[in-house]
Amino acid sequence: MKMNERNWLQNLTRSNTDKWIGGVCGGLGESSPVPAWAWRLLFVTLVLCFGTGVLLYILLWIFVPDKSTIQE
Repeated sequence: MKMNERNWLQNLTRSNTDKWIGGVCGGLGESSPVPAWAWRLLFVTLVLCFGTGVLLYILLWIFVPDKSTIQE
């Protein structure tokens, strides 16, 4: 990776357009090469199998900034 390329995590914001509950998965889909539906499937799987998906989703909802609050 080149030094001037930005990591997709540096661009991570919650989505304003692809928003179901908080826009976390939509934001992950917009920022990463993985589509939003795959992130939603991952979180649902984590909730059903281990129960950790809810806590992780809530933490991301709290700590990932909303796209409208970021100045570009």
